[in-house]
Amino acid sequence: MLPSDLKYTREHEWVKIDGTNGLIGITNYAQSELGDVVYVELPVPDSTFAQMDVFGVVESVKAVSDLYMPIGGQIISRNDSLTHNPEKINEDPYGDGWLIKIKLDDNYNADDLLDSNEYETLVNDLHS
Repeated sequence: MLPSDLKYTREHEWVKIDGTNGLIGITNYAQSELGDVVYVELPVPDSTFAQMDVFGVVESVKAVSDLYMPIGGQIISRNDSLTHNPEKINEDPYGDGWLIKIKLDDNYNADDLLDSNEYETLVNDLHS
């Protein structure tokens, strides 16, 4: 069951919007398709990205994938524990495996993001 308090991208990232901040990670579907995550590259705090900019890379035993910003903003912090424990992404993609925290752009737009039902339909369509 997908967390219903998150918004999702078609590229399999999620964002939890909390006031003027956002917490970003990759979905359970993304981590399962990647396989065992062995490395993650995240941006430095204070970096600014527009919606759908590449903000980092996740590397697994199967593939290297770009990470896309679900929503524009400035990096407040990153999950540095992933440097030594990238497997947290596989173990808890919606919890301890979060990637970055951002301050949302003043004029952010979440209209292009999917809710949990829309994202679930997208994933089911990928399997049919």
